Amino acid sequence: MKVLFDTNVIVDALIGRQPYFDNADKIIRLCADKKVHGYLAAHSIPNLFYILRKYLSEEDRRTALRQLCEIFAIEGIDSKKIITAIENSNFTDFEDCLQDECAVSAGADYIVTRNIKDFLTAKVKAILPEDFLKLNEL
Repeated sequence: MKVLFDTNVIVDALIGRQPYFDNADKIIRLCADKKVHGYLAAHSIPNLFYILRKYLSEEDRRTALRQLCEIFAIEGIDSKKIITAIENSNFTDFEDCLQDECAVSAGADYIVTRNIKDFLTAKVKAILPEDFLKLNEL
Protein backbone atom coordinates (compact mmCIF):
# COMPACT_ATOMS: atom_id res chain seq x y z
CA MET A 1 0.00 0.00 0.00
CA LYS A 2 1.23 3.50 -0.90
CA VAL A 3 0.28 6.35 1.42
CA LEU A 4 1.10 10.04 1.50
CA PHE A 5 1.23 11.54 4.97
CA ASP A 6 0.12 15.07 5.66
CA THR A 7 2.47 17.29 7.61
CA ASN A 8 0.25 17.34 10.71
CA VAL A 9 0.71 13.60 11.28
CA ILE A 10 4.49 13.91 11.15
CA VAL A 11 4.45 16.88 13.54
CA ASP A 12 2.34 14.85 15.97
CA ALA A 13 4.99 12.14 16.04
CA LEU A 14 8.02 14.41 16.22
CA ILE A 15 6.82 16.63 19.06
CA GLY A 16 4.83 14.00 20.95
CA ARG A 17 1.61 15.98 20.50
CA GLN A 18 -1.17 14.43 22.55
CA PRO A 19 -3.57 12.78 22.06
CA TYR A 20 -2.29 12.09 18.54
CA PHE A 21 1.24 10.87 19.23
CA ASP A 22 0.56 7.13 19.59
CA ASN A 23 -1.15 6.79 16.21
CA ALA A 24 1.42 8.96 14.44
CA ASP A 25 4.28 7.01 15.98
CA LYS A 26 2.74 3.67 14.94
CA ILE A 27 2.34 4.97 11.39
CA ILE A 28 5.97 6.05 11.15
CA ARG A 29 7.06 2.66 12.48
CA LEU A 30 4.97 0.92 9.79
CA CYS A 31 6.83 2.93 7.18
CA ALA A 32 10.23 2.43 8.81
CA ASP A 33 9.59 -1.34 8.88
CA LYS A 34 8.61 -1.16 5.17
CA LYS A 35 5.16 -2.57 5.86
CA VAL A 36 3.72 0.52 4.18
CA HIS A 37 5.25 2.57 1.37
CA GLY A 38 5.13 6.00 2.94
CA TYR A 39 5.48 9.25 1.04
CA LEU A 40 5.93 12.86 2.03
CA ALA A 41 5.38 15.75 -0.33
CA ALA A 42 8.63 17.63 -0.92
CA HIS A 43 7.14 20.87 0.35
CA SER A 44 6.42 19.19 3.69
CA ILE A 45 10.14 19.11 4.46
CA PRO A 46 10.71 22.90 4.62
CA ASN A 47 7.31 23.29 6.29
CA LEU A 48 8.39 20.84 8.98
CA PHE A 49 11.73 22.59 9.42
CA TYR A 50 9.84 25.83 10.03
CA ILE A 51 7.08 24.42 12.26
CA LEU A 52 9.48 22.44 14.43
CA ARG A 53 11.63 25.50 15.26
CA LYS A 54 9.40 26.07 18.30
CA TYR A 55 10.12 22.58 19.63
CA LEU A 56 13.55 21.44 18.44
CA SER A 57 16.99 22.96 17.99
CA GLU A 58 18.26 23.44 14.45
CA GLU A 59 20.55 20.43 14.82
CA ASP A 60 17.69 18.24 16.09
CA ARG A 61 15.43 19.42 13.27
CA ARG A 62 18.06 18.55 10.68
CA THR A 63 18.55 15.12 12.25
CA ALA A 64 14.80 14.47 12.36
CA LEU A 65 14.31 15.52 8.74
CA ARG A 66 17.24 13.40 7.58
CA GLN A 67 15.69 10.40 9.33
CA LEU A 68 12.32 11.10 7.73
CA CYS A 69 13.99 11.16 4.31
CA GLU A 70 15.39 7.70 5.05
CA ILE A 71 11.98 6.35 6.07
CA PHE A 72 9.71 8.03 3.52
CA ALA A 73 9.96 8.45 -0.22
CA ILE A 74 9.80 12.15 -1.09
CA GLU A 75 7.39 13.08 -3.86
CA GLY A 76 8.66 16.13 -5.71
CA ILE A 77 6.91 19.32 -6.63
CA ASP A 78 7.23 20.56 -10.18
CA SER A 79 5.64 23.27 -12.28
CA LYS A 80 2.90 20.93 -13.54
CA LYS A 81 1.75 20.09 -10.01
CA ILE A 82 1.94 23.72 -8.95
CA ILE A 83 -0.05 24.96 -11.94
CA THR A 84 -2.65 22.22 -11.50
CA ALA A 85 -3.01 23.21 -7.83
CA ILE A 86 -3.23 26.90 -8.72
CA GLU A 87 -6.02 26.18 -11.19
CA ASN A 88 -7.93 23.93 -8.78
CA SER A 89 -10.47 26.11 -6.98
CA ASN A 90 -12.06 23.12 -5.21
CA PHE A 91 -9.56 23.37 -2.35
CA THR A 92 -9.69 26.18 0.17
CA ASP A 93 -6.06 25.48 1.20
CA PHE A 94 -3.48 25.60 -1.59
CA GLU A 95 -0.99 23.51 0.41
CA ASP A 96 -3.55 20.71 0.80
CA CYS A 97 -4.15 20.79 -2.94
CA LEU A 98 -0.40 20.31 -3.46
CA GLN A 99 -0.52 17.36 -1.04
CA ASP A 100 -3.24 15.83 -3.22
CA GLU A 101 -1.25 16.42 -6.41
CA CYS A 102 1.76 14.70 -4.85
CA ALA A 103 -0.41 11.79 -3.70
CA VAL A 104 -1.76 11.37 -7.23
CA SER A 105 1.75 11.47 -8.69
CA ALA A 106 3.02 8.91 -6.17
CA GLY A 107 0.11 6.57 -6.94
CA ALA A 108 -0.96 6.74 -3.30
CA ASP A 109 -3.97 4.80 -2.12
CA TYR A 110 -4.63 7.28 0.70
CA ILE A 111 -3.65 10.59 2.20
CA VAL A 112 -3.40 10.20 5.96
CA THR A 113 -4.28 13.44 7.73
CA ARG A 114 -6.07 14.71 10.79
CA ASN A 115 -7.81 17.28 8.59
CA ILE A 116 -9.92 15.14 6.30
CA LYS A 117 -12.47 17.95 5.90
CA ASP A 118 -9.78 19.85 3.97
CA PHE A 119 -9.54 16.99 1.48
CA LEU A 120 -13.21 16.45 0.60
CA THR A 121 -12.52 17.26 -3.06
CA ALA A 122 -9.21 15.38 -3.24
CA LYS A 123 -8.51 12.93 -6.02
CA VAL A 124 -6.94 10.59 -3.45
CA LYS A 125 -9.09 9.53 -0.49
CA ALA A 126 -8.09 11.14 2.80
CA ILE A 127 -8.42 9.14 6.01
CA LEU A 128 -7.68 9.73 9.67
CA PRO A 129 -4.59 8.12 11.23
CA GLU A 130 -6.74 5.87 13.43
CA ASP A 131 -8.71 4.65 10.41
CA PHE A 132 -5.49 3.98 8.53
CA LEU A 133 -4.22 1.89 11.44
CA LYS A 134 -7.48 -0.09 11.48
CA LEU A 135 -6.91 -0.89 7.80
CA ASN A 136 -3.53 -2.30 8.80
CA GLU A 137 -4.98 -4.18 11.78
CA LEU A 138 -2.91 -2.45 14.43
